[in-house]
Formats: sequence, C-alpha cells, structure tokens
Amino acid sequence: MNEQEFIKEKAILVGCQLPHISDERFSYSMAELSALTKTADGTVISTVTQKRNRADAATYIGKGKVDELMMLCEELSADILIFNDELSPSQLKALATYLDIKIIDRTQLILDIFAKRAKTREGKLQIELAQLQYSLPRLSGQGINLSRQGGGIGTRGPGETKLETDRRHIRNRIHEINLQLATVIRHRSRYRERRKKNGVLQIALVGYTNAGKSTWFNRLTAADSFEENLLFATLDPMTRKMTLPSGYSVLLSDTVGFIQDLPTTLIAAFRSTLEEVKEADLILHMIDSSHEDYQGHEATVKRLLEELEADDIPVFTIYNKRDQKRTDFIPSSGKNHIMTSAKIDGDLPVFKQAIEEFIKKELLVSYRVKIPASEGRLLAQIKSETMIKATTFHEGCEKYEVEGYILPEQNIMGELKKFM
Repeated sequence: MNEQEFIKEKAILVGCQLPHISDERFSYSMAELSALTKTADGTVISTVTQKRNRADAATYIGKGKVDELMMLCEELSADILIFNDELSPSQLKALATYLDIKIIDRTQLILDIFAKRAKTREGKLQIELAQLQYSLPRLSGQGINLSRQGGGIGTRGPGETKLETDRRHIRNRIHEINLQLATVIRHRSRYRERRKKNGVLQIALVGYTNAGKSTWFNRLTAADSFEENLLFATLDPMTRKMTLPSGYSVLLSDTVGFIQDLPTTLIAAFRSTLEEVKEADLILHMIDSSHEDYQGHEATVKRLLEELEADDIPVFTIYNKRDQKRTDFIPSSGKNHIMTSAKIDGDLPVFKQAIEEFIKKELLVSYRVKIPASEGRLLAQIKSETMIKATTFHEGCEKYEVEGYILPEQNIMGELKKFM
C-alpha cells in the first residue's frame, strides 16, 4: 500500500430510497456518490441502503439503521459517513449525537470537491460563499461533527475554525464575498459585451460531469484545461479561441460539469460560471455514449439549462466516446448531432466541420459583396469577422467579389450593405 492510499479516508455510504425514486435511478445515484467519494480522495469500504415511505424526520434513516451504522463504523474502523441526500440541520445534529464519527451529506461532498478544484480567485470566492451559506443553518450540529476529526473530506475550503465561529462573523464574510464577486461579475460582463460588440460568435461546451468536455476543449482550442477521469475535473470557466476549417474564429467556453440533484447553493454560487452558457450563441451538449445512464445525464443537463433560462439557445449534440459506446445506444437528438471520440484520429476535423455546418445553417446569413481594392481596412475586417466562402478579384473594375456568411446583428453588416 503506497502513502497516497494510506491517507485516504475510509467512507461508508448511506442511501435511502423513497417511493418516487426508481430502483435504476437509485442505483445510478449511489454509484455516482461512490465516484464523487473517489474524486474527494476517499475509499468506499461499505454501502448501506434502505427503502422507506418517507425520510425519518429526526435521523433521515430511522433508529434501527442508526444502530446498525454504529456497529458497522466500529467493525470497519470507518472515518466518515456520507449520506446520498441533503440532510437538514436537525437531522445532522441528531446523527452527530448518536454516532461518534464525522458525517457529511451529498451537498457537502460536492462542495468539498469544488473547494479542492477551484484555482482562480473567483472560483475560490464562490466556493467559500457556497460553503458558508450551507454551513450557517447547520452550525450547532457541525460543532460536534467537526471537533471529532480535523481535516479530510468535507472540511476543505473555509476550514473548520471559520465554520465554528459565530453567525455574525459568517454573515459578515458572506457580505464581503458578495461585494467582491459583484466586482468580478461586472468585469466579466463588460468583457462579454465587448466580445458581442466585436461580433465574435460564442459557443459554450456543456454536459454531465466527466462526459469528456475538457479533453475535447483541449483538442479544439489547443488549450491546457485540466482533464482527468474524475467528476468535476473542470471548475473555473475557461474561454479560448477556436478556428474552424474555413478560417472563421469563434470563442469556445468550457463549463463546470452538470450533475443530478446539483445543490441549489452551488447553482447560485456558480451563476457567473454558468452565465457563459446564457450568453452563448450556440451550445455544444456533450454526452458520454458509453455511460449506462446516458439518457438520464442528457435529461439532467436539459433540465438545468431550462433552470438557467438558456433553453432557447440552439443546441448541437455530441455523443462522445463512440469507441466505447453501449450496444443499446440510440441517439435521441434527431439530425443535429455527431458521434465522436477524442481517441480516434481523424475525428477532430470531422467534429470542427460539423460545428461549422451547423453554425452556417442555424446562426449565420449569407452575403455577397463587391468591394473596391482600395477598401483594404474593410477587406481585412471581412476576413477576420465573417466566414468567407469564396473571394474573386475582377481586374476590369478592380473589385473583390466576396461570398460568405455573417452574424445578422454584427456591426460590420451596415458597411457591407453599401456594397451589396
């Protein structure tokens, strides 16, 4: 056993299946909790599940299961219990009274992963905000919980000392962070407005966590976004230039992975990250065609796009990992999709060509102009800001005939109209 494995916390996962959750969905959800635990550097040593008509108001799982967990924790020398749901402050407090072990819920686990992954100042601020908002109503239970074991899963980010200070301190810190984030968001929105004014077409790459977005983002833009087979590998928003086969340049934004039951504190905290999606002219929705619950993933992303009020933006679907796709896989998005894999040579140009064709069909309008050779500045602008199909020079009249495609609301459109 190497040192890295030695320091991993031993986790017992706890799930409660309620009547409205199908067996299949419950099974996927527990598998996802296990993957989240691995991403947070934990080792799953056991899983405890039960079916109930409703969650127990006091302890979520009921007294009998609490006793069972108590014995199991002792027998397996577990370090942490992770619940596959968001526990209420009173449930967390009651469980902490019964069980002499650190207890966290799914929301805390996701927040912890985000704290580990955040790299930029904005990302760190947003995570601290989400953690403080989550911990504020749970302070009394957390005191018992956090004093038991220092460090590890569920305690990264603001840290336990901050969580145990008084509510006023936390409220003041929340206010401070909100002021700092407002400044960051203003800067980001000015930058987006400038891009819009310059007529740069913006594309957002979205998808369920671990669908392969960052891998493709790197191939498409030659960037160095973090890519690994872990949930939430990407956290901070990243935007890079992508050049399409015609030479037309667009801006591509990588986004944080979507997930089922994404905590509301996170949707609020990462609104500016997801605003890249709302401002996009086109959404590339990437789906892992090798995952057994690919349809559930697709539905989750669509639902979250609706919540973000981004469901009116044109969507082009990419079914990724075609080299590992399931035998029963059926694409559900009609004509506007492509099957692809980052591991297959030759898929990159095909992917870029498909994006270009979709953009031409859905977002751009065609134009044909005759520009005098003396209009060098305008010709250069046409080259950099529109998608050129063909250019012909007519010597007799010393004019360039240019055919191409352009965003209808672009500033340069007014200039072109004079020469149509």
